[in-house]
Amino acid sequence: MEFPLPHAASVSANPTQEQMRAWVLEHMPNVTETEFGNINYKAQVKARLAGSTFFVAEEENHKNRISRSEYDEWAAKQDAYIADKDMILIEGYIGPDPQFRTGCRLYMERTQANIPAMQQQLYFPKDDDWTPEFTVIYTPGLSAPGKPDDRLILVDHDHYVTRVLGSDYFGESKMGGLRMWNHLVYEKGGLALHSGLKTFPDVNGEEKVALILGLSGTGKTTTTFRQQLGSLPVQDDFNALFPGGQVFTTENGCFAKTYGLDPDDEPTIYAGTTRPDAWLESTWVSPDGKVDFFNDSDTRNGRSTFPLANIRHREPINLPTADAILLLNRNETIIPAIVKLKREQAAAYFMLGETIGTSAGGKAEAGKSLRVPGTNPFFFDNDALMGNRFLELLETMPDVDVYLMNTGRVGGPDGDDRSKKVKIRHSSAVIEGFLTDAIEWEEDPDFGYFVATDLPGFDDPELLRPRTLYANQGRSDEYAELVDRLKAERREYIQGFPGLDESIIAALP
Repeated sequence: MEFPLPHAASVSANPTQEQMRAWVLEHMPNVTETEFGNINYKAQVKARLAGSTFFVAEEENHKNRISRSEYDEWAAKQDAYIADKDMILIEGYIGPDPQFRTGCRLYMERTQANIPAMQQQLYFPKDDDWTPEFTVIYTPGLSAPGKPDDRLILVDHDHYVTRVLGSDYFGESKMGGLRMWNHLVYEKGGLALHSGLKTFPDVNGEEKVALILGLSGTGKTTTTFRQQLGSLPVQDDFNALFPGGQVFTTENGCFAKTYGLDPDDEPTIYAGTTRPDAWLESTWVSPDGKVDFFNDSDTRNGRSTFPLANIRHREPINLPTADAILLLNRNETIIPAIVKLKREQAAAYFMLGETIGTSAGGKAEAGKSLRVPGTNPFFFDNDALMGNRFLELLETMPDVDVYLMNTGRVGGPDGDDRSKKVKIRHSSAVIEGFLTDAIEWEEDPDFGYFVATDLPGFDDPELLRPRTLYANQGRSDEYAELVDRLKAERREYIQGFPGLDESIIAALP
């Protein structure tokens, strides 16, 4: 049964990009037309509100739980608020493949027309078979007093409805649908991966698929869109993995970070972002429209959306099964630029989800060492379910290789003269190396994974073997202390998931 939309004074269904642009310029404050002819909106909320997000559940042990009765109270307040408002309705699909696609719709206040315009770029267009399975009801003008930041995101998986109150950050619209999609994928026997996806030809010209998993800000989009050996980007944020390595994509556009965007390092994303039909959010723009992608005085979590059609890409349907899985880890100490994981280690490192937090997770996460299971902060329940499902799926994929790639530094944090940065060119050489099977490996004596002893085109072997960097700097004792501490912390962390398969725990040294 289709979920009934709240009554409104008026509803504009699927307006054009041109119409929504006109509404933005006419009615919205804090917008600037840029030198590229597109529009930037300076949002009040600069990142997703994890602390304000609650799932409707009666189980006491469910994370971020809200009762059905309290949900109903807030839903009634939002419905009453909408009754005299002008609304925009955007309809489309999450996913293009008829084998697995989900009808989704966004119901949004017209006073915030930039968000439905951005969302329209990410949905695949509806057709005659479209029916709404997911609904996102979004009212930036309605606050939620008493809740964290006086804002509230409510997720109802029983009816596949997400309600957003008080936030003007586009990411809550995007994740409103994808968070529910996480639940649906799991219910159908798969696992939603917070990942990019790219294809590449192997040495025989056969098309292969690589999944790139990572938290927002760790280089997931950059790694996905950077071209190596004829590779093509397919998807930059979420993909579904099913038994046998079958993969399905989600979005018809890209939601990219704009801070530090450089035409030389990230030419594809730069080209998509600097077009008149792209939308910018919280990117630094001067009053006369000049864009400065390196100005972080307001936030480092500026964003853009643009259609995949505007860049060179591989159409996201009828994809081969996955051949490689790459776990991104933005670290600062002893994680090599690339390691190859043994089969039994893959699910353990997937559950560790280690990285340094970025502005994408808000001020509470930026710059801090984090562990986010599966690098997916949007999973709906006990994270052990995610780890166990990943292990189950790997067992159906005997030929897939799993790698761990550090996109941060080796030897210490930024500002430490002894440390070295893993640059985009290094990551690109790493990917070329494993795509062509050109890397020579040896087992690391401390962690048991494989480190690279030779990688053609890689100009700094100390980034591949941090033990060597520390030894060359007379810091071997420091390295040994870091090894011992990291092992202990990892064991303690991974043992904290009730119901996690024992073989995953045992895989860590």
